[in-house]
Amino acid sequence: MAVSMRLTRVGGKKDPVWRVVVADRRSPRDGRFIETVGRYNAQTDPSTIVIDEDRARHWLTHGAQPTRTVAGLLRTQGIEAVGR
Repeated sequence: MAVSMRLTRVGGKKDPVWRVVVADRRSPRDGRFIETVGRYNAQTDPSTIVIDEDRARHWLTHGAQPTRTVAGLLRTQGIEAVGR
């Protein structure tokens, strides 16, 4: 099973809040996911990024591939994305 770390959108209309989730690559953007490892809110100043570092590292070492955006968020938090 190909697993990816990506963003899923929650929040209201014109007020997006994003969750960083681990999901099967075949599932839709806002569909089924395996685990939530963080959240991201770009509407605040400065942006709010909260990521559970232990769980993110766990999934990265077990082969989860982060999307480009999630890799940037991980880099901002000081978590090195393996494979990117």
